[in-house]
Amino acid sequence: MAKEKPISYDINLPYTELTDETSKSTRYPDYLPTWDKIWFDPLPPFVFEDPALRVKDASLPNLLKPGTKVTPIQPGLGAILEGVQLDQLDSAGRDELAYLISHRKVVVLPDQDLIDAGPAAQQSFMDHYGKRNYQPVSGSVRGHPGFHVIHRDGNKEEITRFLEARTSTTLWHQDVSYEIQPPGYVMLGLLQGPEVGGDTVFTATDAAYNRLSPLLQSFLDRLQAVHTSSKMINHVKAVGGLVRKDPVDTIHPLVRVHPVTGHRCLFINGEFITKIVGLKEPEQKVLTEFLLNHLMTGHDFQARVKWSPRSIVLFDNRSTIHSAIVDYIDEDHGAKPRHIFRLCAMAEKPIPVHAEHTTNGNGETNGTR
Repeated sequence: MAKEKPISYDINLPYTELTDETSKSTRYPDYLPTWDKIWFDPLPPFVFEDPALRVKDASLPNLLKPGTKVTPIQPGLGAILEGVQLDQLDSAGRDELAYLISHRKVVVLPDQDLIDAGPAAQQSFMDHYGKRNYQPVSGSVRGHPGFHVIHRDGNKEEITRFLEARTSTTLWHQDVSYEIQPPGYVMLGLLQGPEVGGDTVFTATDAAYNRLSPLLQSFLDRLQAVHTSSKMINHVKAVGGLVRKDPVDTIHPLVRVHPVTGHRCLFINGEFITKIVGLKEPEQKVLTEFLLNHLMTGHDFQARVKWSPRSIVLFDNRSTIHSAIVDYIDEDHGAKPRHIFRLCAMAEKPIPVHAEHTTNGNGETNGTR
């Protein structure tokens, strides 16, 4: 009997080449995922200077000029920034944008010309915020391996099989948390999406931490977790996809300190963590399920981003956890077209609580700005 093909690891992503028919239906064929046979070695350690720490004026005069408008999505999380074109920002304006993202965590910019400026311009913009990330398995834009392409269109059989085994399409995570220096700032750009649905939900992990009792906080402050890319890589090998990196296993603090705000943030997700150091398996299971349920159900510290044409979302990967919502499915076709690119800027090694009053990798004192 033939071995059954495993269900998709992440229903938002293709892991193998798309059909020629897909290229005819997309509005941005140059952004369809490709799998160039490139091998990526691990990123060597580097000193990261957060652009937000260069900001001296919290009124952000180079970003929030006359005619701009900042509208909160929720009181404590998220903002819609109108009247700003990303491709027009100078270096000071980009630093101030980092400051705004650090404090609001998620910033939505509608109708951005940068969407149509091409992958080189988009990558150049994100280079301001940190080192490039090269994803080990997902499709990228040809000639621009820093891109991670999110694409769904049809995929009826795949989605049906997925939902026969799962009760939800959500996958709450921080992006590539297994890296030694995971991303700080992340860009998502909408190329094509459904008229309704396909939102992205974010949870503020500092607010989630603050809701816990002081006794539990002090316990979590001392814990470390193992993050790994092995599960994802093994899935891609099983479905015949291309792997471009060796698996990465990294130990990170379960609570990390944000280098700009000084806030303590839960650093846990349901995708990449395999072990909490020092706990027995039943203890780890109970604690992980409690914390993930706390993050997923804390609607009073969440924000739901609704996508609009040519919109770009920039978010802080250190103080949020997020999930796409795959609700744009019909009985006949499967998933309606949803096409997004992601660019990650690698940042500092997560700062543990016990180091929050010491100097960081830049020789500066960690703490609130």
